[in-house]
Amino acid sequence: MTLAFFKMQGAGNDFIVIDNRTRGYNEKQLQQLARRVCQRKVSVGGDALMVVEAPVSEGADLRMRFFNADGSEAEMCGNGARCLARYAYEQQIAGAAMVIDTMAGPVPAWRLGERRYQVRLNPPSAYQKELPLAALTDKNGEPVATEGIEFADHVDLGEPAIPHLVISCPDLAQQTAEQLRSLAEAFRWWSLLPKGANVNFFALSENPAEPVLVRTFERGVEDFTLACGTGSGSVAYALVQRGLAAPDVGPIRLAVPGGLLEVEVKGRQLNLIGDTNIVVRGTITDEDLTWG
Repeated sequence: MTLAFFKMQGAGNDFIVIDNRTRGYNEKQLQQLARRVCQRKVSVGGDALMVVEAPVSEGADLRMRFFNADGSEAEMCGNGARCLARYAYEQQIAGAAMVIDTMAGPVPAWRLGERRYQVRLNPPSAYQKELPLAALTDKNGEPVATEGIEFADHVDLGEPAIPHLVISCPDLAQQTAEQLRSLAEAFRWWSLLPKGANVNFFALSENPAEPVLVRTFERGVEDFTLACGTGSGSVAYALVQRGLAAPDVGPIRLAVPGGLLEVEVKGRQLNLIGDTNIVVRGTITDEDLTWG
């Protein structure tokens, strides 16, 4: 028994995509499959497993289920949705304009070119400005030093919410992932946020023409990733709310380790734009499809 898959990536976020419409794998099997096939070096490897299922909402073309590498199911993923839109178009599941069902709500998507896709992120459902940095503690309840951090805002996207922290770190370009890790882990499990959060550090350039620098530590992956679409959307939204970016001059450009993303901010409407890439097409082998 084998299972066809695509491995895709958008701005460095890489995903394994399968079609479950005829397979009918249950939630437990999909969680197990994600943990197995997302392991790097011993299997296909990826940030997450994305699963195509039949839509559940009227007017949607397909349903997206998103399982992190640790097997946990997430509400939605912006870069994943862009890749899934390309998969759906090229597999003739949907046309050049489509609607994707997600746990966080319907996500419209458009094909802009052979590789370029746009998705409308789930709208912000909550925004908290200036969380109290003095309240940040580590997993042992000890205070965490936050020198070099200007502020931390909280943005929820969709309902149920995808929680994000947007953290101003002006010297971000001089920081390595290792230097940021302990701080990121403390923010990730901050007691102020019951579900935890994706942690997005950003820095503005002195040159307004330069893109915003963004580094994201993602829950579920539990590490820094090359990009986070919903994280980029949350950063763009917070910048506009604070008057640090002007949405009327065009999309906000964000430089992530995996490339460049753009976010159009029109009130509560966030459009994520960027390239997609098909890395490989293949089949997953019997060993990974033997349920424990």
